Amino acid sequence: MVRPPAASPLAVGLGAKGMPQQDCIVVGAGPAGLMLGLLLARAGVAVTVLEKHQDFLRDFRGDTIHPSTMETMAQLGLLDEFLTLPHQKAPTLHATIGGKTATIADFSRLPTRCKYIAFMPQWDFLDFLARKAKAYPGFRLAMSCETIGLVERDGAVRGVTVRDADGTVRELEASLVVGADGRDSIVRRTAGMEVEDLGSAVDVLWMKVSRQADDPAQSMGHAGPNQGLVLIDRGDYWQVGYVIAKGGLRQVKQEGLPALRARLAAVAPLPASRFEELTDWNQIHLLKVRVDRLRQWWKPGVLCIGDAAHAMSPIGGVGVNLAIQDAVAAANILAAPLREGRLTTAHLRAVQKRRNFPTRATQKVQLMMRRRRKPTAARAKGGPPAFMRLIARSRLLPHLTGRLIGLGFRPERVRG
Repeated sequence: MVRPPAASPLAVGLGAKGMPQQDCIVVGAGPAGLMLGLLLARAGVAVTVLEKHQDFLRDFRGDTIHPSTMETMAQLGLLDEFLTLPHQKAPTLHATIGGKTATIADFSRLPTRCKYIAFMPQWDFLDFLARKAKAYPGFRLAMSCETIGLVERDGAVRGVTVRDADGTVRELEASLVVGADGRDSIVRRTAGMEVEDLGSAVDVLWMKVSRQADDPAQSMGHAGPNQGLVLIDRGDYWQVGYVIAKGGLRQVKQEGLPALRARLAAVAPLPASRFEELTDWNQIHLLKVRVDRLRQWWKPGVLCIGDAAHAMSPIGGVGVNLAIQDAVAAANILAAPLREGRLTTAHLRAVQKRRNFPTRATQKVQLMMRRRRKPTAARAKGGPPAFMRLIARSRLLPHLTGRLIGLGFRPERVRG
């Protein structure tokens, strides 16, 4: 797979005098931010998306493109072109339970054009969205532009304070600021929004090992006895995710790399020698899993969506899907009020009302899929949660989980 250039030619600098006041400033050029920017610009809104990095090249980001997201691309008339980008298709997801491979999600019956999850490097996805958004005159993308605060006047957010690549600090004004800047959102932190922590018992270690021609042919998914391992095919290498106990990295390091390599080899469908490629802890990246949500996603002049509003577990890879659906709902509700200069807090409240149920329901299912009952002799050896075992034994439940993972509880449709 070819990565995009280190600095996107689509980005614009802020210029010596900054930019004119925008209808909307979106902080964060991830899936939620760029999709929202594209949809608002398509609806005639003047929108600027701000990204603190100089490019989209970050490893170990969510790379799952769900059927509902591809439906959104189809509604925009972009699906055929989108599918020319390199990707792998996964019509089912599997886990190894009790030594046997079981289907835990089946997308074959979805009422969608694409009955599969597409695995695509997120930088390719984001670059595609940015290129399509640039076709609209009201869209601007400012890279290497870090948001460091909010501008507040008369009890409402009126814009953002940013720092350019050269260190220049300035203020940009807008009718609305949208925080789409992830689980460590500067927007939600600066706005003082209250976070409800739902807890998580695990973290994830991400790493790479090489892929060989005779390796198993699978786009994604192999789970050991604790549902503890995920493999994603990246063409010339495997992206490996390994679940550990929350806060357990210190103990893993104390046990040493040889012990970690042995644990990986014990549950992976790859030769043990492959993990000998892991020779330094710098090759191991920690994802601190959080499951949380804002009690209120908005305040006057500011709204959070995606991970900034609700951090998800990596189970099912649904975080990107929810972020995209948030963006579609937000654009549907906010585009006309922004364009016509009549935005009120009632519109911001309506976005949360629309997306609250799918967020809460998805998080509840994620927590169920990790939950175990009190240990018994059978479970003491690290058996999977009862919910996962039930899915593995059923012919119908994989289709239900396929619908929940592939479409979510409330898929959105682009208006106009």
